[in-house]
Amino acid sequence: MAQKKPFALRIDERLMKAVEKWASDEFRSTNGQLEWLIHDALKKAGRLPGRKSPEDKEGND
Repeated sequence: MAQKKPFALRIDERLMKAVEKWASDEFRSTNGQLEWLIHDALKKAGRLPGRKSPEDKEGND
């Protein structure tokens, strides 16, 4: 498993409450939910390390 790097996050209180509620609804910790959201966004954008971009997958050079 990759080593985790701690960092401080400043976030709007309303956004944080929404993330906490979502995490609770999915039985995740708030930190786990934020990690999942970031991972999902990176995956959809084709920006995960070692992954091709969506454009590369479609064969657009």
